[in-house]
Amino acid sequence: MPGENLSRDEARERAALLSVDGYEVSLDVRSAVGEDTGDGPRAFRSVTTIRFRCNEPGASSFADLLAPSVTAVSLNGRDLDPSEVFDGSRILLEDLAADNELVVDAQCAYSRTGEGLHRFVDPEDGEVYLYTQYEPADSRRVFANFEQPDLKAPFRFEVRAPEDWTVWSNGAGERHDQVWRFAETKPISTYITCVVAGPYHHVTDSYERVFEDGTRLEIPLGALCRKGLAKHFDADDVFLVTKQGLDFFHDHFDYPYPFGKYDQAFVPEYNLGAMENPGLVTFREEYIFRGKVTQASYEARANVILHEMAHMWFGDLVTMEWWDDLWLKESFADFMGSFSLVGATRFTDGWITFANRRKAWAYRADQLPSTHPVTADIRDLQDAKLNFDGITYAKGASVLKQLVAYVGQDAFLEGARRYFKRHAYGNTRLGDLLAVLEETSGRDMGAWARSWLQTAGVNSLTPQVVLGADGRIEELAVIQEASVIAPADHPELRPHRVAVGLYQRSQVGALERYARAETDVAGARTVVSELAGADAPDLVLVNDDDLTYCKIRFDETSLATLREHLGGLTDPLARALCWSALWNLTRDALLPARDFVGLVLRFAGRETDIGVLQMLHTWAESALVNYAAPQWRETGGRALAEGALAELRQAEPGSEHQLAWARFFATAASAPNDLELVKGLLDGAEEIAGLEVDQELRWAFLEPLAAHGVADEKALAAELARDDTASGKRHQVRCLAARPSAAVKARAWEQVVDSDALSNALVEATIAGFGQSSQRELLAPYAPRYFEAIERVWTERSIQIGMDVVRGLFPALQDSPETLRAADAWLTAHEGAAPALRRLVLEARDDLARALRGQECDAAAGTSSD
Repeated sequence: MPGENLSRDEARERAALLSVDGYEVSLDVRSAVGEDTGDGPRAFRSVTTIRFRCNEPGASSFADLLAPSVTAVSLNGRDLDPSEVFDGSRILLEDLAADNELVVDAQCAYSRTGEGLHRFVDPEDGEVYLYTQYEPADSRRVFANFEQPDLKAPFRFEVRAPEDWTVWSNGAGERHDQVWRFAETKPISTYITCVVAGPYHHVTDSYERVFEDGTRLEIPLGALCRKGLAKHFDADDVFLVTKQGLDFFHDHFDYPYPFGKYDQAFVPEYNLGAMENPGLVTFREEYIFRGKVTQASYEARANVILHEMAHMWFGDLVTMEWWDDLWLKESFADFMGSFSLVGATRFTDGWITFANRRKAWAYRADQLPSTHPVTADIRDLQDAKLNFDGITYAKGASVLKQLVAYVGQDAFLEGARRYFKRHAYGNTRLGDLLAVLEETSGRDMGAWARSWLQTAGVNSLTPQVVLGADGRIEELAVIQEASVIAPADHPELRPHRVAVGLYQRSQVGALERYARAETDVAGARTVVSELAGADAPDLVLVNDDDLTYCKIRFDETSLATLREHLGGLTDPLARALCWSALWNLTRDALLPARDFVGLVLRFAGRETDIGVLQMLHTWAESALVNYAAPQWRETGGRALAEGALAELRQAEPGSEHQLAWARFFATAASAPNDLELVKGLLDGAEEIAGLEVDQELRWAFLEPLAAHGVADEKALAAELARDDTASGKRHQVRCLAARPSAAVKARAWEQVVDSDALSNALVEATIAGFGQSSQRELLAPYAPRYFEAIERVWTERSIQIGMDVVRGLFPALQDSPETLRAADAWLTAHEGAAPALRRLVLEARDDLARALRGQECDAAAGTSSD
């Protein structure tokens, strides 16, 4: 029988054969506490009853289950021998009847990788916490099922748990006779079922709404976290955003929230940002802030809350048939997260964050050799796991933003309303959405979909300005270029609805827009006739207001203006778009990294949007580490540290800008005097007015001190004693792995690559500490070891840990043609390796090749300036 990697063809065959009437799942998790006396992995009992129909009686099929052992299997009252029908991932079902009942009694393993039923022991108080995470296909680690999104069914869960625990699931629950029993769900897919159990801190509220016909909707709200985080938990703000989102979506979707209650659980060691389980959304607990953070962090959390809430309709109520159309939920939720953020909450500048941060993710993904259309070709579950990427989320959301400009907001939302009502509790494909949008907009959606959803790559738009003898614009055209990505070109030129903005410097030095034209760009060259006769611009911004998805380019005059006057741009969105365009130029080896760093040093201190500022810090560090010529890195690093310290000292005391510059200064610090200042701020010998060095900031200061050998193991142990929590442990592990010692690196490598003893969170922390840009020589021996190890790691470990290792330990800091050749040699020698593994290596190899091109560009700039 095939293995655990379910293929699309197998799923289609099974969906054509079976339909599921309901699940009853009984879990006994009392084994989660106390000593584990078994020989194998710690396990729990899982008993599942599935009622299903088969439209070809006598046919065979299979159920999915990943479990150490199966105690009993019964099909239609007939006992089956588990050793004959269960192969470790599938249960063979032969001679099916028209109506069937399958009962599976299994011992399933608790997870330490965040996949399945994850078990976490809090080091602070010894309490045990459980939660499930399944997408795309890990519910089969917890109960037997048909693990594919188009075999929806109602679920009834019951859970036996320790006496002092509370248990939550998708439906409302009550405890009777030591068993938690939960209300039957609506028909949903297996991957969005959920169980959370343990001594969680729990806060409640409620949401009410009266509709125009007088009916009343009441939704019980809950928010939970570990007891150790309760003192930091600002549940009131979580509930505020939740209620604002529910108001917004009810106003626009005309379909009442369909899943009863709405709990939100913030859980430990979570691999994702969040998961849209209906009635029980799970989030990574890092969204509970233990120290001072900027408004960008609160905005990010609000966006995730709203993203997951949008999924209640896009994804849970109406679900894609197979993972090819993952975008039908993720692109919509990503768009709706920002749309509702701006329309319903205090974060009215959410589109700036979208343009600056989310699109950067999309632009990178869409220029990798693994780029794919928004509607992707997903052959199997490993493909699906890797397609939760910047294209499926951020490009898809950008395309939807462009669609709203194309068809109009009213037509777009009316299409969504019809989509929900027509396909409620069902499964859909691309054509189902296009059909309703054609109805509401009157436009041919097929041509739009072919250009935007079914082709890959990002176009570049460049202004071409011709001035007349009178100094005014004689002609302004937009030049569109196709994406060129090895090994295949993506020659698509797309229709773009864009705004073209003209900017001039005022007498006081402000760079302000004085003319704007909205137009449809099509083909290689589009003349914007509305702007003929306008005054000559200092800056032309070809995607002003960020209506479309493209890489913005500049003409020579505009680029020269930005080099001298970027800080004078008064509109924050226009400024964010220009920064994003300059970063793309840097990544494309069209702007030297030292020039980008220089722009950050000149103008970042004037940036008012804190999210943009923090993104500039990230980009400046990346420019130095990845794209700067090696011989300039020391000079550039010194300049960044000096500039960050100057801005830190000038920032308003106690402001979020001061906090952002403090964190960036610590990141940039490498010279002895800078490290001494960081150490002084940590131990109180130095002080900057208004800067509160709380526990989270202490750890941020400790990592560079550890990486440069200033903070030793004893100092890190002392800090853990001060912050003996789960968060503190993760920070300590990262700092320990950051130390500049061959023995330290060997130990970190062994823990991650050669052992599976660490949990997913500690694997992540160890990898983060291992790769320090100041330790290139120390890390050099691990480049060949990486290529020797990754196929074994991919085979032996879970896909999540495999992804973490393959991505996180790629020898990117060994940025030389030799490493590039080593990656090529591995790819050539492993053509038969898992496609998902090859994709990860190919992507990392492409990032390295891009870095080397950037370094050549930067070195040439250094030569020309000498």
